[in-house]
Amino acid sequence: MGTVIDARGLTHEYPDGTTALRNVDLTIEQGERVAVVGANGSGKSTLQLALGGLVDPTDGTVEYFGDTTDAEAVRDRLGVLLQDPEDYLFNPTVREDIEYGPAQLGMDRETATRRIERIASTLGLADLLDRPPFRLSGGEKQRAAVASVLAFAPDVLLLDEPFGAVDAYYRTRILDLITDHDGTLLFFTPSFDAVPAVAERVVVLGQGGSIVADGAVRDVLTDRALLTDNGLQPPVTVQLFEGLLDAEDVPLTVDEARRYLQERLD
Repeated sequence: MGTVIDARGLTHEYPDGTTALRNVDLTIEQGERVAVVGANGSGKSTLQLALGGLVDPTDGTVEYFGDTTDAEAVRDRLGVLLQDPEDYLFNPTVREDIEYGPAQLGMDRETATRRIERIASTLGLADLLDRPPFRLSGGEKQRAAVASVLAFAPDVLLLDEPFGAVDAYYRTRILDLITDHDGTLLFFTPSFDAVPAVAERVVVLGQGGSIVADGAVRDVLTDRALLTDNGLQPPVTVQLFEGLLDAEDVPLTVDEARRYLQERLD
């Protein structure tokens, strides 16, 4: 184990004077799965850009893997998925977009091909690989962008809203790939729907871009006062069961709620 990202005092102001981040301290250890949650305008996307080395903060530093503050020096170890999938689709075909990362890293071709075929099959892209990206639907573009980031097997994934226009079926498929990722995960989202499935730790950003909570998934998701004060709602299952059960027993997901009710019906 070791520290993969260590942010100290991150502050970022845009040219119009808007403060997107304010004095953020955040340490991510190797293998951690962390959800960064906040209402719209709380600075989630800016934090992702800063941690991914895609924007220079106004103040503060980000250190990577315990030995450098130069994001470009570790670019091949960071998989950054932005909100707009078209940022990743710039080659003549979907296949070439997904192959781009592994090719740039010199990944063994046989290994890369196996990996790409598996991801493409999982995300329903096998029949779309030779299609120009501009001919894809919104959901197909999102799946292709996810595939392009996962294909080169980065040590750290920083995913901003990876589901986009994806339907429920492929949302599950993306979740499967994310949870199977053998590395560190930062998942940026405005809602808690997928958080219990992918994360063990939740960081909450408040309005103004500062961290207002950092803790275990259950502790954060069952703290209604914390969430409502910061423009967020607990998962539906928590809303249904809170007041009836102690926080440690409240189901966080639909599957947990189903099991809870089934045990009592049996």
